[in-house]
Amino acid sequence: MSKSLPLVKIPAMSLRERSIEVDQTHIGTSEFQSFLDDLIETMIVEDGIGIASPQVGKNIRVFIVNEKFGPKAYINPEVTPIGEPIIESEEGCLSVPGVWGIVMRTKKAKVKALDRHGRRVEFEVKGFMAIVFQHEFDHLNGVLFIDKAIRTEQANQHTKQLV
Repeated sequence: MSKSLPLVKIPAMSLRERSIEVDQTHIGTSEFQSFLDDLIETMIVEDGIGIASPQVGKNIRVFIVNEKFGPKAYINPEVTPIGEPIIESEEGCLSVPGVWGIVMRTKKAKVKALDRHGRRVEFEVKGFMAIVFQHEFDHLNGVLFIDKAIRTEQANQHTKQLV
């Protein structure tokens, strides 16, 4: 049974560390699969669109994105922004409560990763989902949206959704 994990929030130093790769031999273990389920549960309970493992204090290269057909795990991902145009995205973060910022992102990104079964996936995302993938990938490198924001403001949490 999955459980919600405690969120790590700024100024926790673990949010600023580069996460380490997951050994492929661990992906199929019940412990790792339970962690993925707990990470998904945490994202849902916290009303997020995505969540990265450093946000629950585990600095491994894993994030979850809540997609059209439900949450999906991405293990050892590479997210590469694709060209122009750069757009302004309004972002918030579960680990930076009460703050919103405008971040410059690309409208498209290429994703390469392993799924929760260790299978290689590769695809492109665009629009809002490209922003979400870039945001979550930044977490794995110790980067928060506030580091990239061209401006920030206090949030009205009833009108925004957190990435």
